[in-house]
Amino acid sequence: MLFADAGLSGAQISSLFLIWSTVGIVAEVPSGALADRFSRRAALVASGVLQAGGYVLWITAPGYAGFAAGFVLWGLGGAFGSGALEALLYDGLASVGAEEDYPRVYGRVSAMGLLSQAPAAVAATVLFSTGGYVLVGWASVVCCLAAASVASRLPDARAQAGTGDGDDDDGYDAGDGAGDGAGADSADDTEPGYFAVLRSGLRETARRPAVRAAVIAVALLGGLDGLEEYFPLLARDWGVASSVVPLAVLGIPLVGAAGAALGGQAARLRPRTLVGMLAVAVSLFGAAGLLRRPIGVAGVAVAYGLYQLVLVVTDSRLQARIEGRSRATVTSVASLGTELTAVALYAAWALGQPGAVAALALATAAGLPRLLRPQPAPVDRP
Repeated sequence: MLFADAGLSGAQISSLFLIWSTVGIVAEVPSGALADRFSRRAALVASGVLQAGGYVLWITAPGYAGFAAGFVLWGLGGAFGSGALEALLYDGLASVGAEEDYPRVYGRVSAMGLLSQAPAAVAATVLFSTGGYVLVGWASVVCCLAAASVASRLPDARAQAGTGDGDDDDGYDAGDGAGDGAGADSADDTEPGYFAVLRSGLRETARRPAVRAAVIAVALLGGLDGLEEYFPLLARDWGVASSVVPLAVLGIPLVGAAGAALGGQAARLRPRTLVGMLAVAVSLFGAAGLLRRPIGVAGVAVAYGLYQLVLVVTDSRLQARIEGRSRATVTSVASLGTELTAVALYAAWALGQPGAVAALALATAAGLPRLLRPQPAPVDRP
């Protein structure tokens, strides 16, 4: 709405989204390596500051150039936060011997992110009616900076050296040095260089079958989350009055939050059980698409809750399998795959809407047992 009211054409608005996606895809893995090399905490702080800068540009320079520059900053901010959060959380828990709590904690983090959509929607409505785009924009800036401030207070523990994939001490070149110990925020001369860190993460993803399989699983499942962009359109097409669409779809992220919060309790479920849950979710979504009635929104909500539960468990399996110090880099590779899967989802939606998307989701579910099956313990080499 902001872009359209500023006089941009549909083609220009689409190009802005393309800029945003391109920046995020290009910066995803390099930013993960930066977080591993220097500081995951600093990456999270940079994420909030960059996104705040994007909103500032939208407010102070409302035009195509300002909007494009804002999307560049937003894309960079999203890339810096992706991977760094999971790595900081997992290694922080591991530093106190509590890595088994990761599914529960990460599930709560995901749930809070979904729950925040409700007060954010209410606040945006009130702020817009009071001060228009300018007030909403500055409030967004304050929220981003507040998040950065909170992130700056998080502990930044690291995995110790020597826990890598078995190739050249964690994949770093000889002479790169050992680790930085728990709580270190900056690198010193004894630490590996940036490209050694990047190479280590890519090597672990490519050479360790257990990690590679989990990365693929997260990439395939995570991309399906792009479907939430279509929930309001589906509700309207299924007979929900446009005036109450925001209220009608509000329950979807709330049920999704409940599913994410339950992910910790479901962390030990067998892959086939997870596939069954995902299959039920796909069936509910497909049935709602065939029914094309307002009641179908409730089916979508339940499907989204089951999906979020499976997504939290799958991400937890990935984090448990990463052994090297380039955790944010490996996780960013999975996030890059998520972005590419989302592109496939958008294409499937354009071709067949719910039917094609359901087929894509079923194909993903069919591969989960193989991707998430328990891996044999590694054999020590003489």
